Amino acid sequence: MVSSAYRFGVEEEYFLSDAESRGAVRKIAPRFIEAAQSAFPDELQREMLQSQIEVATPVCESMTQARHSLRRLRSGLASIAREHDMLLLACGTHPSAVWARQRATEAKRYDGIMRDLQMLGSRNQLCGLHVHVEVPDEDQRISIMVRMLPFLPLLLALSTSSPFWQGRRTGLMGYRLCAYAELPRTGLPELFSDAADYRAYVDTMVAAGAMRDSSFVWWAIRPSHQHPTLELRVADSCTRLDDTLAITALYRCLVRHLARKPGLNADLTAASRALAGENIWRAQRYGVHGGFVCEKRRAMLPVGQVLDEVLDILDEDATALGCGLDLAHCRTIVTGGTSADMQLAIFEEARAGAGGQSAGLVAVTDWIAAQTRADDDGAMPNGANLLRGAA
Repeated sequence: MVSSAYRFGVEEEYFLSDAESRGAVRKIAPRFIEAAQSAFPDELQREMLQSQIEVATPVCESMTQARHSLRRLRSGLASIAREHDMLLLACGTHPSAVWARQRATEAKRYDGIMRDLQMLGSRNQLCGLHVHVEVPDEDQRISIMVRMLPFLPLLLALSTSSPFWQGRRTGLMGYRLCAYAELPRTGLPELFSDAADYRAYVDTMVAAGAMRDSSFVWWAIRPSHQHPTLELRVADSCTRLDDTLAITALYRCLVRHLARKPGLNADLTAASRALAGENIWRAQRYGVHGGFVCEKRRAMLPVGQVLDEVLDILDEDATALGCGLDLAHCRTIVTGGTSADMQLAIFEEARAGAGGQSAGLVAVTDWIAAQTRADDDGAMPNGANLLRGAA
């Protein structure tokens, strides 16, 4: 029997792109917002920049429920966007957007953040995948957050979808976290000893006026401010729905596994955290094509091997949570490539033609838009033969 414990919710951030120029829109038309909010009154919210928008599923008990919700949101929003001459893009960075041309969304919270962050707020033209998994006990939430650190690079590598920045190849598979690291209170959380230790940090920051509440902590993983959940934030916004669900399933199974095994990763040290940081960098740079430093073996292990070993320990969790099929797709990502791989392959093939770099960026944007709609069969586009060379 599939367990209804470890309920979860998924949040996806998307870019809105001008359908003609393919660049990010500067200002969202009020008519689009009205139509989108009318269609999805409980699931849609604005983001800090006007070229972005976010959706959130209801609380889910099964992967099927999450798939249905996200497919409905993606296809519905994409259709509404197209009616207003825009494209909906699920990716970590927009292929051609220039951050200096973007406008902030008018809202009290965002006004305050922009005043505080100054130029860094305008540069935050980045979209992520956030997964909440229910962990009712606060002490357990903090314990799992810390013990999850060694697994975060794998979750990032599988999600990489941000190889471009301002119309240029970055040389990285996941550039998003590089730009996000400019903001305060990002990166990996500290090795908090327990919930009281975490609360001491938050309470001191709030009392000193450094932040309003814990929602202004933007780590790669954090306890939710509003819900009894542990929120994954390290992943890029995934272009393909199957990738989103695979990463969601992997994270959900890892949360359950760490809850069942309180001794697993309970002895992390400052060196352990530093090595997790190194592996985050390696995930950004190489995606699924590199390797991770293994602390226990003092060796570099290929991402595929790390994934296989992780999946081996999650069999019971996957069965209990009904995550097996979605979890298996993680291996497909490693063998077939991430969104970043496909973007680079498509870019290089289109760039080789008469249109050059501009044509390459247009082709990438069109592929992202088509995949985001979540209404196709996921077939490989032209250029898939270039996949490995693009890495």
